Amino acid sequence: MTIRKNSENTSHVLIPVLLSAFAIPLSMLFWIVNVIYSIIAPDSEYHSEEHSVISPWRWLSAIVIPILFSLWGLKKKSLDLSGAILGLFVGFILTITNYAHLACLMCFFVTSSLATKFRGEKKKKLEINFKEGGQRNWIQVLCNGGMAFQLALLYLLDVGCGERPIDFDKDYRSSWLSIGILGSFACCNGDTWASEFGTAIGNSDPFLITSRKRVPRGTNGAVSGIGLLMSLLGGLIIGLFHYLTVLYTVDSVILENAAPQWPIIVVAGIGGLFGSLLDSLLGATLQYSGINESKQIVEHPGKGVKHICGRQILDNHSVNLLSSIGVALTLPRLANCIWP
Repeated sequence: MTIRKNSENTSHVLIPVLLSAFAIPLSMLFWIVNVIYSIIAPDSEYHSEEHSVISPWRWLSAIVIPILFSLWGLKKKSLDLSGAILGLFVGFILTITNYAHLACLMCFFVTSSLATKFRGEKKKKLEINFKEGGQRNWIQVLCNGGMAFQLALLYLLDVGCGERPIDFDKDYRSSWLSIGILGSFACCNGDTWASEFGTAIGNSDPFLITSRKRVPRGTNGAVSGIGLLMSLLGGLIIGLFHYLTVLYTVDSVILENAAPQWPIIVVAGIGGLFGSLLDSLLGATLQYSGINESKQIVEHPGKGVKHICGRQILDNHSVNLLSSIGVALTLPRLANCIWP
Protein backbone atom coordinates (compact mmCIF):
# COMPACT_ATOMS: atom_id res chain seq x y z
CA MET A 1 0.00 0.00 0.00
CA THR A 2 2.83 2.40 0.90
CA ILE A 3 4.70 1.57 -2.29
CA ARG A 4 1.56 2.26 -4.32
CA LYS A 5 1.03 5.64 -2.65
CA ASN A 6 4.65 6.61 -3.24
CA SER A 7 4.39 5.69 -6.93
CA GLU A 8 1.20 7.74 -7.28
CA ASN A 9 2.84 10.75 -5.60
CA THR A 10 5.86 10.37 -7.87
CA SER A 11 3.62 10.29 -10.98
CA HIS A 12 1.83 13.46 -9.86
CA VAL A 13 5.20 15.20 -9.54
CA LEU A 14 6.58 13.85 -12.80
CA ILE A 15 3.61 14.87 -14.97
CA PRO A 16 4.16 18.66 -14.61
CA VAL A 17 7.92 18.17 -15.06
CA LEU A 18 7.53 16.09 -18.21
CA LEU A 19 4.87 18.47 -19.51
CA SER A 20 7.18 21.45 -19.07
CA ALA A 21 10.11 19.57 -20.58
CA PHE A 22 8.02 18.84 -23.66
CA ALA A 23 6.03 22.07 -23.99
CA ILE A 24 8.68 24.74 -23.48
CA PRO A 25 11.15 23.59 -26.17
CA LEU A 26 8.30 22.90 -28.59
CA SER A 27 6.79 26.35 -28.05
CA MET A 28 10.20 27.98 -28.55
CA LEU A 29 10.69 25.99 -31.76
CA PHE A 30 7.33 27.20 -33.09
CA TRP A 31 8.22 30.77 -32.15
CA ILE A 32 11.61 30.60 -33.92
CA VAL A 33 9.98 29.21 -37.08
CA ASN A 34 7.36 31.96 -36.90
CA VAL A 35 10.04 34.67 -36.57
CA ILE A 36 11.98 33.26 -39.54
CA TYR A 37 8.82 33.15 -41.64
CA SER A 38 7.96 36.76 -40.78
CA ILE A 39 11.42 37.81 -41.98
CA ILE A 40 11.20 35.82 -45.21
CA ALA A 41 7.58 36.82 -45.94
CA PRO A 42 6.95 40.40 -44.77
CA ASP A 43 3.52 41.47 -43.60
CA SER A 44 0.80 42.01 -46.13
CA GLU A 45 -1.42 45.07 -46.04
CA TYR A 46 -3.98 43.12 -44.03
CA HIS A 47 -1.68 42.00 -41.21
CA SER A 48 -0.41 44.44 -38.65
CA GLU A 49 3.06 44.04 -37.20
CA GLU A 50 1.78 43.17 -33.73
CA HIS A 51 0.02 40.09 -35.12
CA SER A 52 2.72 38.90 -37.54
CA VAL A 53 5.00 37.28 -34.96
CA ILE A 54 3.30 35.07 -32.40
CA SER A 55 4.90 35.43 -28.98
CA PRO A 56 6.54 32.42 -27.30
CA TRP A 57 4.04 32.77 -24.44
CA ARG A 58 1.15 32.20 -26.83
CA TRP A 59 2.88 29.20 -28.36
CA LEU A 60 3.44 27.83 -24.85
CA SER A 61 -0.17 28.35 -23.78
CA ALA A 62 -1.39 26.82 -27.05
CA ILE A 63 0.49 23.64 -26.18
CA VAL A 64 0.05 23.45 -22.40
CA ILE A 65 -3.63 24.37 -22.06
CA PRO A 66 -4.98 21.83 -24.61
CA ILE A 67 -2.78 19.11 -23.10
CA LEU A 68 -4.08 19.84 -19.60
CA PHE A 69 -7.69 19.80 -20.73
CA SER A 70 -7.17 16.59 -22.72
CA LEU A 71 -5.66 14.92 -19.66
CA TRP A 72 -8.56 16.19 -17.56
CA GLY A 73 -11.02 14.83 -20.11
CA LEU A 74 -9.35 11.42 -20.09
CA LYS A 75 -9.30 11.33 -16.29
CA LYS A 76 -12.99 12.28 -16.03
CA LYS A 77 -13.88 9.90 -18.90
CA SER A 78 -15.30 12.79 -20.92
CA LEU A 79 -12.94 11.87 -23.79
CA ASP A 80 -11.44 8.66 -25.05
CA LEU A 81 -7.90 8.58 -26.44
CA SER A 82 -8.91 9.41 -30.03
CA GLY A 83 -11.08 12.30 -28.85
CA ALA A 84 -8.27 13.65 -26.66
CA ILE A 85 -5.77 13.58 -29.55
CA LEU A 86 -8.08 15.43 -31.94
CA GLY A 87 -9.05 17.81 -29.14
CA LEU A 88 -5.37 18.75 -28.83
CA PHE A 89 -5.31 20.00 -32.43
CA VAL A 90 -8.58 21.89 -32.09
CA GLY A 91 -7.49 23.51 -28.83
CA PHE A 92 -4.09 24.39 -30.28
CA ILE A 93 -5.51 26.34 -33.22
CA LEU A 94 -8.19 28.08 -31.14
CA THR A 95 -5.61 29.18 -28.54
CA ILE A 96 -3.23 30.47 -31.19
CA THR A 97 -5.89 32.63 -32.83
CA ASN A 98 -7.69 34.26 -29.90
CA TYR A 99 -8.09 33.48 -26.21
CA ALA A 100 -11.81 34.25 -26.53
CA HIS A 101 -12.09 31.29 -28.94
CA LEU A 102 -10.32 29.11 -26.38
CA ALA A 103 -12.73 30.33 -23.70
CA CYS A 104 -15.68 29.17 -25.83
CA LEU A 105 -14.11 25.73 -26.27
CA MET A 106 -13.32 25.38 -22.56
CA CYS A 107 -16.81 26.47 -21.55
CA PHE A 108 -18.45 24.05 -23.99
CA PHE A 109 -16.22 21.13 -23.02
CA VAL A 110 -16.64 21.52 -19.26
CA THR A 111 -20.33 22.44 -19.08
CA SER A 112 -21.48 19.92 -21.69
CA SER A 113 -19.51 17.15 -19.95
CA LEU A 114 -21.15 18.02 -16.64
CA ALA A 115 -24.57 18.17 -18.33
CA THR A 116 -24.06 14.71 -19.84
CA LYS A 117 -23.26 13.25 -16.42
CA PHE A 118 -26.28 14.93 -14.80
CA ARG A 119 -28.67 12.20 -13.60
CA GLY A 120 -26.91 9.62 -15.74
CA GLU A 121 -28.77 6.68 -14.23
CA LYS A 122 -32.12 8.10 -15.30
CA LYS A 123 -30.93 8.74 -18.87
CA LYS A 124 -29.36 5.27 -19.06
CA LYS A 125 -32.83 3.74 -18.71
CA LEU A 126 -34.19 5.88 -21.56
CA GLU A 127 -31.37 5.80 -24.14
CA ILE A 128 -29.82 2.57 -25.36
CA ASN A 129 -26.68 4.36 -26.65
CA PHE A 130 -26.06 6.27 -23.41
CA LYS A 131 -22.38 6.29 -22.39
CA GLU A 132 -21.33 6.54 -18.76
CA GLY A 133 -19.60 9.91 -18.38
CA GLY A 134 -20.53 10.94 -21.92
CA GLN A 135 -17.15 9.82 -23.26
CA ARG A 136 -16.51 11.51 -26.63
CA ASN A 137 -14.47 9.92 -29.41
CA TRP A 138 -12.77 11.66 -32.33
CA ILE A 139 -15.94 11.63 -34.44
CA GLN A 140 -17.90 13.50 -31.77
CA VAL A 141 -15.06 15.97 -31.27
CA LEU A 142 -14.91 16.55 -35.02
CA CYS A 143 -18.67 17.06 -35.34
CA ASN A 144 -18.83 19.44 -32.38
CA GLY A 145 -15.61 21.34 -32.94
CA GLY A 146 -14.89 20.83 -36.64
CA MET A 147 -16.63 23.97 -37.89
CA ALA A 148 -15.02 26.15 -35.21
CA PHE A 149 -11.65 24.61 -36.12
CA GLN A 150 -12.06 25.51 -39.80
CA LEU A 151 -13.14 29.08 -39.00
CA ALA A 152 -10.18 29.44 -36.62
CA LEU A 153 -7.82 28.37 -39.42
CA LEU A 154 -9.36 31.03 -41.68
CA TYR A 155 -8.98 33.54 -38.84
CA LEU A 156 -5.29 32.66 -38.49
CA LEU A 157 -4.66 32.96 -42.25
CA ASP A 158 -6.71 36.09 -42.85
CA VAL A 159 -6.53 38.05 -39.59
CA GLY A 160 -3.53 36.64 -37.75
CA CYS A 161 -3.61 36.08 -34.03
CA GLY A 162 -4.48 38.27 -31.09
CA GLU A 163 -7.43 39.49 -29.09
CA ARG A 164 -9.81 41.84 -30.89
CA PRO A 165 -13.21 43.27 -29.98
CA ILE A 166 -16.28 42.50 -32.07
CA ASP A 167 -16.77 45.51 -34.33
CA PHE A 168 -18.30 44.88 -37.76
CA ASP A 169 -17.79 48.47 -38.91
CA LYS A 170 -14.06 48.69 -38.16
CA ASP A 171 -12.96 45.04 -38.27
CA TYR A 172 -15.49 43.09 -40.31
CA ARG A 173 -13.54 39.92 -41.15
CA SER A 174 -12.26 39.15 -37.66
CA SER A 175 -15.69 39.94 -36.17
CA TRP A 176 -17.46 37.68 -38.69
CA LEU A 177 -15.11 34.77 -38.03
CA SER A 178 -15.19 35.19 -34.25
CA ILE A 179 -19.00 35.27 -34.17
CA GLY A 180 -19.00 32.19 -36.41
CA ILE A 181 -16.80 30.34 -33.92
CA LEU A 182 -18.95 31.61 -31.06
CA GLY A 183 -22.10 30.46 -32.88
CA SER A 184 -20.71 26.99 -33.53
CA PHE A 185 -19.99 26.39 -29.84
CA ALA A 186 -23.22 28.08 -28.71
CA CYS A 187 -25.17 25.75 -31.00
CA CYS A 188 -23.43 22.62 -29.71
CA ASN A 189 -23.69 23.67 -26.07
CA GLY A 190 -27.33 24.76 -26.39
CA ASP A 191 -28.30 21.48 -28.01
CA THR A 192 -26.36 19.45 -25.42
CA TRP A 193 -27.95 21.32 -22.53
CA ALA A 194 -31.41 20.93 -24.06
CA SER A 195 -30.94 17.19 -24.60
CA GLU A 196 -29.23 16.33 -21.33
CA PHE A 197 -31.17 18.55 -18.92
CA GLY A 198 -34.45 18.28 -20.82
CA THR A 199 -34.32 14.48 -20.64
CA ALA A 200 -33.33 14.36 -16.96
CA ILE A 201 -35.58 17.10 -15.54
CA GLY A 202 -39.32 16.69 -15.20
CA ASN A 203 -41.61 13.74 -15.82
CA SER A 204 -43.82 14.93 -18.68
CA ASP A 205 -43.09 13.77 -22.22
CA PRO A 206 -41.86 16.32 -24.78
CA PHE A 207 -43.53 16.97 -28.13
CA LEU A 208 -42.22 16.46 -31.66
CA ILE A 209 -41.15 19.75 -33.24
CA THR A 210 -42.76 18.91 -36.61
CA SER A 211 -46.17 17.63 -35.46
CA ARG A 212 -46.41 18.71 -31.79
CA LYS A 213 -47.30 15.12 -30.97
CA ARG A 214 -46.25 13.85 -27.55
CA VAL A 215 -43.32 11.42 -27.79
CA PRO A 216 -41.10 9.60 -25.26
CA ARG A 217 -38.18 11.48 -23.73
CA GLY A 218 -34.94 10.98 -25.66
CA THR A 219 -36.68 10.97 -29.05
CA ASN A 220 -34.73 12.79 -31.76
CA GLY A 221 -36.55 15.98 -32.70
CA ALA A 222 -38.48 16.24 -29.44
CA VAL A 223 -38.60 19.60 -27.65
CA SER A 224 -39.94 20.81 -24.33
CA GLY A 225 -40.22 24.07 -22.47
CA ILE A 226 -37.39 23.20 -20.10
CA GLY A 227 -35.28 22.00 -23.02
CA LEU A 228 -35.69 25.26 -24.94
CA LEU A 229 -34.86 27.25 -21.81
CA MET A 230 -31.74 25.15 -21.27
CA SER A 231 -30.63 25.65 -24.88
CA LEU A 232 -30.92 29.42 -24.40
CA LEU A 233 -28.92 29.25 -21.16
CA GLY A 234 -26.34 26.95 -22.77
CA GLY A 235 -25.73 29.55 -25.47
CA LEU A 236 -25.71 32.45 -23.00
CA ILE A 237 -22.95 30.93 -20.89
CA ILE A 238 -20.77 30.50 -23.99
CA GLY A 239 -21.35 34.17 -24.79
CA LEU A 240 -20.58 35.18 -21.20
CA PHE A 241 -17.19 33.43 -21.30
CA HIS A 242 -16.38 35.04 -24.67
CA TYR A 243 -17.48 38.47 -23.42
CA LEU A 244 -15.41 38.31 -20.20
CA THR A 245 -12.35 37.14 -22.11
CA VAL A 246 -12.63 40.09 -24.49
CA LEU A 247 -12.95 42.52 -21.56
CA TYR A 248 -9.86 41.16 -19.80
CA THR A 249 -7.57 40.56 -22.79
CA VAL A 250 -8.26 43.38 -25.25
CA ASP A 251 -6.46 46.67 -24.68
CA SER A 252 -8.72 49.15 -22.84
CA VAL A 253 -8.02 51.93 -25.37
CA ILE A 254 -9.15 49.71 -28.23
CA LEU A 255 -12.27 48.70 -26.31
CA GLU A 256 -13.22 52.32 -25.67
CA ASN A 257 -13.17 53.05 -29.39
CA ALA A 258 -14.95 49.85 -30.40
CA ALA A 259 -18.62 48.96 -30.58
CA PRO A 260 -20.34 47.73 -27.38
CA GLN A 261 -19.40 44.16 -26.51
CA TRP A 262 -22.39 43.09 -24.40
CA PRO A 263 -24.36 41.89 -27.48
CA ILE A 264 -21.91 38.96 -27.59
CA ILE A 265 -23.91 37.34 -24.78
CA VAL A 266 -27.28 37.97 -26.45
CA VAL A 267 -26.08 36.71 -29.84
CA ALA A 268 -24.69 33.54 -28.26
CA GLY A 269 -28.01 32.91 -26.51
CA ILE A 270 -29.78 33.21 -29.88
CA GLY A 271 -27.23 30.81 -31.34
CA GLY A 272 -27.88 28.26 -28.61
CA LEU A 273 -31.66 28.42 -29.04
CA PHE A 274 -31.57 28.45 -32.84
CA GLY A 275 -29.05 25.62 -32.90
CA SER A 276 -31.22 23.46 -30.68
CA LEU A 277 -34.29 24.10 -32.86
CA LEU A 278 -32.36 23.37 -36.05
CA ASP A 279 -30.94 20.18 -34.53
CA SER A 280 -34.45 19.10 -33.47
CA LEU A 281 -35.86 19.79 -36.94
CA LEU A 282 -33.16 17.73 -38.63
CA GLY A 283 -33.51 15.00 -36.00
CA ALA A 284 -37.28 14.75 -36.41
CA THR A 285 -37.13 14.43 -40.20
CA LEU A 286 -33.78 12.93 -41.24
CA GLN A 287 -32.84 10.83 -38.20
CA TYR A 288 -34.61 7.61 -37.28
CA SER A 289 -36.17 7.29 -33.83
CA GLY A 290 -37.87 4.18 -32.53
CA ILE A 291 -38.67 2.55 -29.21
CA ASN A 292 -37.77 -1.03 -28.42
CA GLU A 293 -39.47 -3.56 -26.18
CA SER A 294 -37.47 -2.30 -23.18
CA LYS A 295 -38.93 1.20 -23.70
CA GLN A 296 -35.54 2.57 -24.78
CA ILE A 297 -35.02 4.98 -27.69
CA VAL A 298 -33.04 3.48 -30.59
CA GLU A 299 -31.75 5.00 -33.84
CA HIS A 300 -32.09 1.95 -36.07
CA PRO A 301 -35.09 -0.18 -37.06
CA GLY A 302 -35.14 -3.76 -35.93
CA LYS A 303 -37.16 -6.57 -34.43
CA GLY A 304 -39.57 -5.33 -31.81
CA VAL A 305 -38.76 -1.66 -32.57
CA LYS A 306 -41.72 0.67 -33.06
CA HIS A 307 -41.08 3.64 -35.36
CA ILE A 308 -41.68 7.07 -33.82
CA CYS A 309 -40.40 9.58 -36.39
CA GLY A 310 -37.73 10.37 -38.96
CA ARG A 311 -35.94 8.52 -41.73
CA GLN A 312 -32.64 6.70 -41.50
CA ILE A 313 -30.64 9.26 -43.49
CA LEU A 314 -28.48 10.99 -40.87
CA ASP A 315 -27.08 9.86 -37.55
CA ASN A 316 -26.68 11.97 -34.42
CA HIS A 317 -23.13 13.04 -35.34
CA SER A 318 -24.22 14.27 -38.79
CA VAL A 319 -27.10 16.23 -37.29
CA ASN A 320 -24.77 17.91 -34.80
CA LEU A 321 -22.29 18.82 -37.53
CA LEU A 322 -24.92 20.24 -39.90
CA SER A 323 -26.51 22.24 -37.08
CA SER A 324 -23.20 23.79 -36.04
CA ILE A 325 -22.42 24.67 -39.68
CA GLY A 326 -25.83 26.26 -40.15
CA VAL A 327 -25.56 28.42 -37.03
CA ALA A 328 -21.91 29.35 -37.65
CA LEU A 329 -22.76 30.63 -41.15
CA THR A 330 -25.96 32.49 -40.30
CA LEU A 331 -25.25 33.98 -36.86
CA PRO A 332 -22.55 36.46 -38.04
CA ARG A 333 -25.01 37.93 -40.53
CA LEU A 334 -27.67 38.27 -37.85
CA ALA A 335 -25.16 39.79 -35.43
CA ASN A 336 -24.07 42.32 -38.05
CA CYS A 337 -27.69 43.43 -38.49
CA ILE A 338 -28.52 43.86 -34.80
CA TRP A 339 -25.19 45.11 -33.44
CA PRO A 340 -25.56 48.66 -32.03
